[in-house]
Amino acid sequence: MPEGPIVPDAISSNGSYPHSPHLPRLRAGVVGCGYWGPHLIRNLHEMAEVELVGVADPRPDRLEYVRRSYPAVAVFPDHRELLRSQVEAVVLATPIKTHYALAREALLEGKHVLVEKPLAASVDEAAELVQLAQERGLVLMVGHTFLYNPAVRELRRLVREGELGRIYYGDSARLNLGMFQRDVNVIWDLAPHDLSILMYVLDQEPVMVSARGSTCVQAGVHDVCYLEVLFSGGTSAHVHVSWLDPDKVRRLTLVGDRRMAVYNDVSPAKLRIYDSGVESPRPTDNYGEFEFSYRHGQIVIPYLHWREPLRLECEHFCDCVRTGGRPLSDGEQGLKVVAVCAAADRSLAEGGIRVPVGLPSAALVGAAGKVVRGPAIA
Repeated sequence: MPEGPIVPDAISSNGSYPHSPHLPRLRAGVVGCGYWGPHLIRNLHEMAEVELVGVADPRPDRLEYVRRSYPAVAVFPDHRELLRSQVEAVVLATPIKTHYALAREALLEGKHVLVEKPLAASVDEAAELVQLAQERGLVLMVGHTFLYNPAVRELRRLVREGELGRIYYGDSARLNLGMFQRDVNVIWDLAPHDLSILMYVLDQEPVMVSARGSTCVQAGVHDVCYLEVLFSGGTSAHVHVSWLDPDKVRRLTLVGDRRMAVYNDVSPAKLRIYDSGVESPRPTDNYGEFEFSYRHGQIVIPYLHWREPLRLECEHFCDCVRTGGRPLSDGEQGLKVVAVCAAADRSLAEGGIRVPVGLPSAALVGAAGKVVRGPAIA
């Protein structure tokens, strides 16, 4: 993994991205043009600093879509043809079970890689990809898109600067009707979003997880799950994920001892800060004086300079490749998310017991023994 300079973790006031305009355009390709691939293709094609060389997908109808929409972009029915072309970087938008093999193949071909979440389907696979990228000096980035959401970044600032106080707990819900998967459960499909957000906003490591759930539609595939995650700083969080809910919910609540905040991605007002809380009574022998004090203050909706999070993610990937910086959502964060999902799977299988989040330590530190961050993102 490249070791770029340590830079401030902040969004610029004008919402612009700190590009390196004098560097040559990045020659990039996309593997996969199903559900998410078209959004990545659109963003990369529109970016002045990127030359979208080609798109690979085995399905003729998807290649025809690319031909019609982007006539100047080459199409490949076999991803290996794309990897053998002059691309410098590839973006993988394929099913989870293919992430490891495709990312490994691309890294071995000397390509920088952005892979959609989760990084891989097991801790061993994810650790191998992290190690391979480090050894070859390549960027390995994971599509934890919500880290590039201006509301999430503002929530992180509030936590870091102590405006919410000590965080008691977090509560996250990611619910909708579909899209059902056959080869992975709802934890692997949806929870990486919430886990990556919590790790980023709290700036703490997950150390223990428990999970319970239901298999309602497909035998053996959990479609509704509830996770409890314990973090290194003592904060706990609950994560509810479901493919079987009538409402689309994308919400994270953080409760601190000073204020509370709600990030709601499906609301026009994506972030609300509540000057609300409760204070315990002072120790007393007088029962009449033993009363809790509740505070119901104002609700603040901060101004956010909005830009599409996926565009910010693509720009960040491009800039890290061009400058040698280290991504915000790098392979190491991707590995940690995979480790939580794997521990949650074990907890599901063992009746909801708390399971330690196991990480192979050798994969978490680069050759120089330093952890650094790349260019600030917009």
